[in-house]
Parts: sequence; C-alpha cells; structure tokens
Amino acid sequence: GPLTAVISADGQEEERVVLSALTEPEERVLHGEGYTLHLILSADGAEMITSDCPTQECVHTGKITRSGQSIVCLPARIIVSLEGGAPASGPDIVIG
Repeated sequence: GPLTAVISADGQEEERVVLSALTEPEERVLHGEGYTLHLILSADGAEMITSDCPTQECVHTGKITRSGQSIVCLPARIIVSLEGGAPASGPDIVIG
C-alpha cells in the first residue's frame, strides 16, 4: 500500500495519513502527558520539528521517509511510524 504515517498516543492509534495524498506539507500539533509536539507530514515523510519534552530525542530523530521507521517521544508517549510504501531498493548495510 501507499506510504502511511500512523500517529499513536498512549498506545492508542489516533490517526493514519496517506502521505502520497498530500499535495503540500501539513502540520499536526500533538499533545501527550502535558507536552506539546509539532509534526510536519509531507508526501515524502514525517518530521517532528519542535517539542517541549526534556530529552528532545523525537526532534533529533530527523525526518523519517521509509516504511518501518518511527519517531518516538517517550515523555509524551507519542509514536509516529511509517507503514507501506515501496520496498527498499537495496540493503541497509553490507558486512563482509
């Protein structure tokens, strides 16, 4: 299927967004456990641009663009993961 962003809060799925259907970037403001996060969704991925959580790991993750990748904010208990999309064009790593 198409590349889809799945937004979950406190273990419950809140929203699914088919990214290829977006014609321009869209912002989502997410709230969890007293924290506010700003997520940008675009046709080629998702990126947490700001958060007032103490660790900022969600912001430092950067933009995710492939199925299986995720952005996690543990203090806010929010997860943004990507599903579907075209399979990877090659290996992630070669050892040898």
